[in-house]
Amino acid sequence: MRIIVDFDRCRSNGVCVDLAPEIFEIRNDGYLYLLKEEVSDSELVLAEEAVDGCPTQAISISDT
Repeated sequence: MRIIVDFDRCRSNGVCVDLAPEIFEIRNDGYLYLLKEEVSDSELVLAEEAVDGCPTQAISISDT
């Protein structure tokens, strides 16, 4: 599964980092970084929680 972040919508509020720090990171510049574009089945639950928790709906998951 592939994680997609719409960086135009993202406000780097850190909810996704709190939920899935293995996948997302906010660096010293204040911007969100995607650490993994492809997630394993075991990481999918965390990725889904980040999608659901994102207040700006900037994160999605694709199976392609």
